[in-house]
Amino acid sequence: MKHPSDNSFSERRKSAESARRQLIAKFESAPKPTDPVMQERLAAREAVASARTARRAERDAMKAVENDRLLREAAALAEVAEAHHRAEAEARQLEANNRIARVVADEAARKAERDRRYAARKARRA
Repeated sequence: MKHPSDNSFSERRKSAESARRQLIAKFESAPKPTDPVMQERLAAREAVASARTARRAERDAMKAVENDRLLREAAALAEVAEAHHRAEAEARQLEANNRIARVVADEAARKAERDRRYAARKARRA
């Protein structure tokens, strides 16, 4: 509120009093909580709040369902990956066993060939 510098104390006090009266009049003319208009507004606010709560609950339920679905998918993918790793490990173990078996078979064949040559050499000398 602007106060010109030539206002006296009584004029400033009167203007403050009139401003106070206008403020009081504004609050007195405001609708009371028991007014039907205010009751309607309150009911509308409560309806909006309950609808908001219902939407939030629905959203939370949808998120929970989605999270459960994602967890099930992740578990299924982990199971598939575990089966794949297990199959790869079994294949590696089988390959290693086959390699060992071939090495043992080759060694046995070499030994048998050496023994045959040795026996043939003994037979020629005898």
